[in-house]
Amino acid sequence: MNWRKLLLPFSLVWWIITGTRNTMYSAGILPSKKFNKPIIVIGNLSVGGTGKSPHVMHVLDILRNFYSVASLSRGYGRRTKGFRVANYDSTASEMGDEPMQFFNRFKNRIIVAVGEDRVQSIKELFKLFRLDAVVLDDAFQHRKLKSDMNIVLTDYSHRYTKDYLLPAGNLRESRRNAKRAQIIIVTKCPDDLPEEEKKQIRKELKPTPKQHIFFSRVKYADQLEHREFPISLEKSRHMNVLSITGIASPQPFIDYLKANFNQVRELNFPDHYVFKEDDVRDIVTAFNQIEGEKIILTTEKDYMRLRHEYSIVDNLYYLPISIEIDKEEEFNHLIFSYVQSFRSGN
Repeated sequence: MNWRKLLLPFSLVWWIITGTRNTMYSAGILPSKKFNKPIIVIGNLSVGGTGKSPHVMHVLDILRNFYSVASLSRGYGRRTKGFRVANYDSTASEMGDEPMQFFNRFKNRIIVAVGEDRVQSIKELFKLFRLDAVVLDDAFQHRKLKSDMNIVLTDYSHRYTKDYLLPAGNLRESRRNAKRAQIIIVTKCPDDLPEEEKKQIRKELKPTPKQHIFFSRVKYADQLEHREFPISLEKSRHMNVLSITGIASPQPFIDYLKANFNQVRELNFPDHYVFKEDDVRDIVTAFNQIEGEKIILTTEKDYMRLRHEYSIVDNLYYLPISIEIDKEEEFNHLIFSYVQSFRSGN
């Protein structure tokens, strides 16, 4: 990080550009579209790695039993353009890995869509489906859309309060823009985060009186999923694992595997990596070099891009994750109250 501080003069240019843009939206010089139905925006100030996908799924899971809800993503890394709705024939190359992760998790219990133009895509969703709410993935900087429920995530180990604007740091916009959020969640917290440390972090984040701060932690499933033959974590601890990751922050996943399996060999790729034939051959070669009872284990998001590679699929498993939020009842109440306010005409 230290060498990147040499780029601070360029960060000043970025600050001027993003600051001017945000000021023009806030002042109404540039128009923002507000819908007459609840739009929940989940995003961050930094470039990737805060755990947006499991938090989007968490909010979808809260709402899906009571409301007709859709998720909308840009569809990062897909080979298609424009508005699309996921179905059972969709692939990660058509929709993006994260939308397919949502569809794989919820199937037909929610609508999963992608589209670069968020405003137009929401219009399409409301035209095609009778929806009560739309949850947007990674749209906090999409100021053409106005929402009264913005959820900003910040990684416990890399909080935006200790970061810098691009390119000297990883922030897309100034820290002060966190004030636009109604909820701030500190993600990837240790399981035993003391209340005193939470208090210090709240003080560091300097929330406004109307902002709510929560802390979340990652919870790994107790079953390894497979296209046909899932196995429990408890019955697979003796196995040797080839770990395949193509996510922004793979280390916590790898650390968890090393703590729960016999031996772990890693093959790490960039975030949203599109696996090629040569990569699959390398995976097969690495797997064949591992002795004993063994499996290939990846994240749920990476599985969406790897599951059609038939040379490895028989041995390919993924480990689902979810999140737990402190003060769960308060968080749920905020989400439900926001959605319900539109039904009551407020």
